[in-house]
Amino acid sequence: MNKKKRSFTPEFKAKVAIAALKEDKTLVELASAFGVHVNQISQWKEQLRASSADAFISDAQRRRLDKESKISEAAVYEEVGRLRVELSWLKKKSMQLGLSENEVSL
Repeated sequence: MNKKKRSFTPEFKAKVAIAALKEDKTLVELASAFGVHVNQISQWKEQLRASSADAFISDAQRRRLDKESKISEAAVYEEVGRLRVELSWLKKKSMQLGLSENEVSL
């Protein structure tokens, strides 16, 4: 009963999703023709719809978006580091004051 999970190439997924978007055939007919489940075709179709706008983003816009995401990622890491330092300081001070962890969390 060990069935190997099938994997499909991006080209095949795009071909099936485009055929589904054309709506010339029903999803059941497409599933039969391509040998995949109807739910899988629906999922690929939605993925194509969601990512189709990305095809029209210019290289300059893509670089700007990448730069912005890297900046926001750096800010998140900076905040995590600051919060870790703050937490360790608070733990140290609570131990010096003789407070237990339960008392500190209240």
